[in-house]
Amino acid sequence: MNREQISRLAHADHPIAAPLDDDSVRRLLERGIPRGGDRVLDLGCGGGEWLLRALTTHPRLRAEGVDISESALAHARRTASIRGLQERLVLHREDAADFAALHTFDLVISVGATHAFGGLLATLDAARKHLAPGGRVLVGDGFWSHEPSPDAVEMLGDLADLPTTVDRVISDGWTPVDGHISTRRELDDYEWAWTGSLASWALDHPDDPDSSQALTAATTHRTEWLRVYRDAFGFVCLILRPTSD
Repeated sequence: MNREQISRLAHADHPIAAPLDDDSVRRLLERGIPRGGDRVLDLGCGGGEWLLRALTTHPRLRAEGVDISESALAHARRTASIRGLQERLVLHREDAADFAALHTFDLVISVGATHAFGGLLATLDAARKHLAPGGRVLVGDGFWSHEPSPDAVEMLGDLADLPTTVDRVISDGWTPVDGHISTRRELDDYEWAWTGSLASWALDHPDDPDSSQALTAATTHRTEWLRVYRDAFGFVCLILRPTSD
């Protein structure tokens, strides 16, 4: 069982692969899609849940997603077909950092995927080239809400605190026009869903050759969350506009 399979099972009950509840996702999409906007791009779209929710609430919207995972894109296609959204969704299997679109977009999304670009500012550099005039970027990334332990830094990377994170974004030529800081409930609900979905699958499939590995992965993740980074990790989504075109 590879990381991709583990992630798919772990997100079965929390299809938004980030610590955000449904109301937060809805609000961010409402504020992120400009009035009259008709094109949305998700860089590192995974199973496409952000795009599918945007398409559901905006009947004239067209969306494109980019990801390197064929299984994640296949899941997005199936879900789009079930929801009757497949004609307005285009999916590309390639490295999101190298993606070249035929047109620009009114909203570019990249939530929880900054690792694919080499960090937050590199993600914003990639998003900028896809942005239509007057467009917005919705980006989500982690930050340290409290002083992390060395083990937490080794596990999750050299993140900054929230004020420093926002300062870096502003210095890079962006102006925040909205945002959302994940609550403790959202953070905990996400981790319980991740570990619980994976563990439940393992317990429901005791004869599957991957069952033991899945249960071990869930247990390890839960221990790391509770003992290493729970008290220090935060997550922020920012809606950004270029400070100058």
